[in-house]
Amino acid sequence: MKRMKRFLRPLAIVLGITGAAVMLGFVERTTDRTPLTTLDIRVHGGEGVHFIDEMAVRRAVMDHGIAVLGAAAGDVHIAHIEERLRNIPCVADAEVYHDLDGTLHVIVKQREPVVRVLNGDGSSFYIDEDGWVMPVDPDYTARVLVATGWIREPGAVNGVYSVYADDSLAQATCSDEIHRIASFIRKDELWNALIDQLVVNADGEFELIPRVGAQRILIGDGSALEQRFAKLRLFYSEGMPKADWRRYARIDLRFADQIVCTKRNSPNNP
Repeated sequence: MKRMKRFLRPLAIVLGITGAAVMLGFVERTTDRTPLTTLDIRVHGGEGVHFIDEMAVRRAVMDHGIAVLGAAAGDVHIAHIEERLRNIPCVADAEVYHDLDGTLHVIVKQREPVVRVLNGDGSSFYIDEDGWVMPVDPDYTARVLVATGWIREPGAVNGVYSVYADDSLAQATCSDEIHRIASFIRKDELWNALIDQLVVNADGEFELIPRVGAQRILIGDGSALEQRFAKLRLFYSEGMPKADWRRYARIDLRFADQIVCTKRNSPNNP
């Protein structure tokens, strides 16, 4: 009897696995033959990000080479649709799948820009939160930090690319540092509300222009941002309340453990 039990137990396991495999195969074949009758589109992105809407996604899906709705699920090339959607510059990622009810689900994640760069040659482009350069949209303008000044970057003329793509460079590029500074500002509630513009001056250093106060805040390069902005926060909380906000034309954060302020109409700032 014990020998019989030892024999029946592995046999039951094998039969169970075989049955499950047969059932999965049946479900897969049934799903592949199911006609697609409904298109469920969801577009995700940060608050206020509207580069692409459901109608644009629908057009991209329908421009697939076959009539998607009405076709058997197995005849629709999911990977091709996902690739088509991911090739849209403002799309960070896309997922497409169908279910037993005949619904084709399309989930699109938009890129979220952190800065708009106004290039020296007159062109313009965004850099998203992950460091990807993307073109501007003629129908929609994202409300983000603007970078101007002595900027000579390739922009988005050759499509979407990462500002961190070339790790062989000994020094960070201008786009690298613009993205680093803009990302730091965006993550802080105070700086995101206060800083309006990022300027690259003729020396290749970065200056901030706040929405109030009319100062230029010189931060130098994109390093030691936490320390430099900590000094600025302390200055705003303890120094500025005791003085007129328009008293200083320039606030220099480049030096360790000190802030150098230049008064308006001083010899150094006529």
